Amino acid sequence: MGTLVIVESPAKARTISKFLGRGYTVKASIGHVRDLPKSQFGVDVESGFTPHYITIRGKGKLLQELKDSARKADRVLLATDPDREGEAISWHLAEILKLDTAEANRIQFHEITRDAVKKALKSPRPLDERLIDAYQARRVLDRIVGYKLSPLLWSKVRAGLSAGRVQSVALRIICDREQEIADFVPEEYWSITGTFTVVPGTPGAVESRFVAKLIQRAGKKVQIPDEATAKAILAELKDAQFAVAQVKRGQRRRNPSPPFITSTLQQEASRKLGFSARKTMSIAQQLYEGLDVGPEGTVGLITYMRTDATRVAEEAQREAQRFIDEHYGRQYRPEHAPRYRSRQGAQAAHEAIRPTSVYRTPDMVKPYLRRDQYRLYQLIWERFVASQMAPAVLDTLTVDVSAGDYVFRATGSAVRFAGFMTLYTEGVDEEQAGKDVAARLDDDGDGLEQQLIGDFEPGQAVRAVHLDPKQHFTQPPPRYTEAMLVKTLEEKGIGRPSTYAQIIDTIVRRGYVTLKDKRFHPTELGRLVVDLLKEHFPQIIDVEFTARMEEALDRIEEGDADWVKVVEDFYGPFSEALARAEAEMRSVEVADEVTDEVCEQCGRNLVIKWGRFGKFLACPGYPECKYTRPLLNEIGVECPACGQGQVVERRSRKGRVFYGCSRYPDCGFTSWQRPSPHRCPRCGHYMVEQRRGGDAVRVTCTNKDCGFSGRPDEVALAAPGRV
Repeated sequence: MGTLVIVESPAKARTISKFLGRGYTVKASIGHVRDLPKSQFGVDVESGFTPHYITIRGKGKLLQELKDSARKADRVLLATDPDREGEAISWHLAEILKLDTAEANRIQFHEITRDAVKKALKSPRPLDERLIDAYQARRVLDRIVGYKLSPLLWSKVRAGLSAGRVQSVALRIICDREQEIADFVPEEYWSITGTFTVVPGTPGAVESRFVAKLIQRAGKKVQIPDEATAKAILAELKDAQFAVAQVKRGQRRRNPSPPFITSTLQQEASRKLGFSARKTMSIAQQLYEGLDVGPEGTVGLITYMRTDATRVAEEAQREAQRFIDEHYGRQYRPEHAPRYRSRQGAQAAHEAIRPTSVYRTPDMVKPYLRRDQYRLYQLIWERFVASQMAPAVLDTLTVDVSAGDYVFRATGSAVRFAGFMTLYTEGVDEEQAGKDVAARLDDDGDGLEQQLIGDFEPGQAVRAVHLDPKQHFTQPPPRYTEAMLVKTLEEKGIGRPSTYAQIIDTIVRRGYVTLKDKRFHPTELGRLVVDLLKEHFPQIIDVEFTARMEEALDRIEEGDADWVKVVEDFYGPFSEALARAEAEMRSVEVADEVTDEVCEQCGRNLVIKWGRFGKFLACPGYPECKYTRPLLNEIGVECPACGQGQVVERRSRKGRVFYGCSRYPDCGFTSWQRPSPHRCPRCGHYMVEQRRGGDAVRVTCTNKDCGFSGRPDEVALAAPGRV
């Protein structure tokens, strides 16, 4: 059989198999194959925190197929993703397939291109024990916190809640910001802005006007706390003579932003494209694993998207330099290739997120990509190419206008050389934009980037066209957007960027926060959970403590700490706090959310309750009225059996998700797999999605006599429109 290569996803397997010859077989594990059990703690504390891994439900048949293929193969190569999770999947596969982990059976590549895969085949290595230890430490720590704290919240608050080592800290950050907003007391202040023009007949006089802001009085920063002070100043300036006191000309270089890492990609996709972190990572995964781009065939369009390093391979930099010379001109390329500093602890072997070839331009691949795939690829491509371009050069001009003890300041700038700004400029969060404006108000006067026309010289007389007093109030800090939360988590060293999408999804799904106008608002339940955890588990929910735990995990990965010792040091104080909380934590009740739906038996408005398997609707008249019904989550697909109802998500008695018709019991349609919105293009039967990590990777016809299977985008093109 030759060589068996095992990757995680079918899409990745399809792409790689096209690069390899007849002596290779490529199969997919479809993500993780083993994990800690869901129904048990799964960690033997007394035996050095030994984790007990079991085969993930539904993976038995797949693993048997991999075992059969491995027995027939002369060699097995594990080609999972180049990170901690990827190393863990390879380790689990090696254990199941009984491979010697000390042998060179692990290969990795940061981009799925023919050259990268061929190069990786020539340099296999043994599994990295340090990465595996770091994975186990993280998994065990998360299990200890989640498995021990969640039942405590069930008993003291209500069923269905959860707590997590990183999740709860993220929730605290959102709740703390909400408290800042609630505690904020606006303060009044005033500004005086003048519109001036050079007095006609003086050198350099022009028709245009310029705006300057009052910044100084008697050499000190001016403070205008109220209207009375503003009026007093205006009275003093009423008959004042204004003249140019000082002129400063200069240049400012603006450097490009570094190429994307995981967190900055999530932030910028949120700012510019409106994507959630989950959506960004899902689409990036598709771009990485490979898409059919026409005559070139299937190829990975970007490098690996889970990275915290801004390093760029020299070959990629040289290619970018050639592209910039050819398409923009030599002046748009810096003399030396730029080097960007990665954060401390970043994986030096990793690369930034970049296109696998800059010559594969967005316009070139646009006909072959879906709209959102194209938009994200364009963002990644432009950011990378801009990062390799020359800085922009701006001419700056500052003009101070004096009147006695008072000084007004006008600032302006003009682009002398656009450099990288020809192609791309980074988006700005509302919070950072506010800080930038505040800085300019302090330093430059107005914060307006106006164009100052005229040959200003000290001593020139100017005329005040009018002086404009304005009332202002200080503003509270803004609520977090996804981009702002991701940035804050990364800056504080909380969790890993690859987990941010899951963290955000969890706190929304648990009802701890809601998204209104793309901003996080903590619910009463979310604030209650944070308050309880603050009271009884201050370390667990402490930002600095959680950041130190991340540093400890990094040290394990670097070989500088023992993973069992790290877990042991955490477990002792945690178990003591848990015992105290079980005895001392008060039971609390959270008011149910009232809906507009009416009870069919007694006419009361139904409320949303939380049960073991999530939310449901119930009558508030219990126990007199025991009416309940499921809170149906429609998936946007018409029932393939009756065509009248909608397919809704349900849960079995054991909590397993399945799909059924909203018209049950009148229609008995059910499916364990999520129905697709498209009919089979071959036989017209309904199709179901085969999913990995929440994203559909294949859709399969449910007609056993047909057996058609394909990618969702292929089926959409073959059979457009919903059922």
